Amino acid sequence: MSATLLEVTRAYHEEVERLERTIVEDLQNDPPCNRDRLHQSHRVRSMIDQISATTYKLIEIYEDDNNARKDEIAALRCQMDHEDNLFYELLKEIREYPRRHRVVDRATDMVESMLEVEFSGEEGSGRYLDLHQLYNDYMNSKFGEPLEYSAYLQVFPQAGKIPRKLKLTRQYKEYLSKVLEYLIGFFQRTEPLQDLETIFSKVKTELEEPWASKGHDPSQHTAIDLDDYSTVEELIEEGPERLKEGLAARGLKTGGTILQRHFLKGEQINDWKEIALMEAKMEKLCDLLHKTIVRTKENVERKQALTYQEMEVEREENEVQAATESDDDDEQPIYNPMKLPMGWDGKPIPYWLYKLHGLGQEFKCEICGNQSYWGRRAYERHFKEWRHQHGMRCLGIPNTKNFNEVTLVEEAKELWERIQERQGVNKWRPDLEEEYEDQEGNIYNKKTYTDLQRQGLI
Repeated sequence: MSATLLEVTRAYHEEVERLERTIVEDLQNDPPCNRDRLHQSHRVRSMIDQISATTYKLIEIYEDDNNARKDEIAALRCQMDHEDNLFYELLKEIREYPRRHRVVDRATDMVESMLEVEFSGEEGSGRYLDLHQLYNDYMNSKFGEPLEYSAYLQVFPQAGKIPRKLKLTRQYKEYLSKVLEYLIGFFQRTEPLQDLETIFSKVKTELEEPWASKGHDPSQHTAIDLDDYSTVEELIEEGPERLKEGLAARGLKTGGTILQRHFLKGEQINDWKEIALMEAKMEKLCDLLHKTIVRTKENVERKQALTYQEMEVEREENEVQAATESDDDDEQPIYNPMKLPMGWDGKPIPYWLYKLHGLGQEFKCEICGNQSYWGRRAYERHFKEWRHQHGMRCLGIPNTKNFNEVTLVEEAKELWERIQERQGVNKWRPDLEEEYEDQEGNIYNKKTYTDLQRQGLI
């Protein structure tokens, strides 16, 4: 029974249902970061492709071109009519089938064996575009103009700015094909669930409608419509100047006789259609990747303002963040109902250690901005830390041992006043602070004035 066509059909249906359940379970999880979102999208895309392949196999079975399914059903009916024990034999074989053939979750195996999505360092896991090679090709071409890379990110989707006479060159076609190839690859890596073939078919339909109705590219403006003339004699009647204007407007060569120009028009019109379709696809992809292009431009401008040391620090932080994200993929949420502090191993500390250090006792410091400190040890240590020192400095009070255990602003001010009085800072000292003036207008304190007067100098 397991080798029959009906059993194969049942197995295919089971595989499709299992993949559908796996997709639903995977999409119910909200990815925490962009890297996980990309992996989820690629997993779902792979399972969708597998469902499509299995569905095509089922269609071939149900179409039954060789009548294999029909013959098998007829054979089963004939056997059932002549053998009474056949039903129980088939039932026994169905029950023994799972024992002989272990069922493997192909979707799970496929997800586990899935390859990593590859991005360059400049692309930043799909957050930015890497158009440096295309930028160099643009700068070294005849149709390019000197500009910065950040400005190129804004200009490259605008194919209309390139002169029409340069669009039929081989250099422009190669450049356009490279841009389109890169954008397609980047879009498939970052948006694997999008159907790019359907998008391009709509673009092609929208482009072919004006060509079919008007017979030429609707973006061009010619003095005469060359496709309205079916014979050379009709073009001769218009005159060479009118024909030259029409060819120049289309970017075609204007030299030669009228007869040569007539045949040249038919040869190059297909090239125009091909270029117009490539430009339309590129513009559509740029519209879909508009946020990524803007994000790339902002990132380039931000990097231009950084020094080499700052860029190195940022690169190291990105590497650490990526490593942390990869390490956290397999981590499970830690059960910590009592909200105990984490130890050096990333796990909650024992409850007896929590009680021993008094970590359940809260100390607040008004000088530190009502900051809470849990445990006596942390509370005593905070008097030497930068937060408490900054608060004392703002009050104009030196952070000495006299102010340990003082956490209120008013208490600190009162204690500082008492210390100043005890040290005599605020006491009136007339021999030093009382001033005297002689006949010449010189000012002395009392002690100096008395000494000079005794010496007869004043």
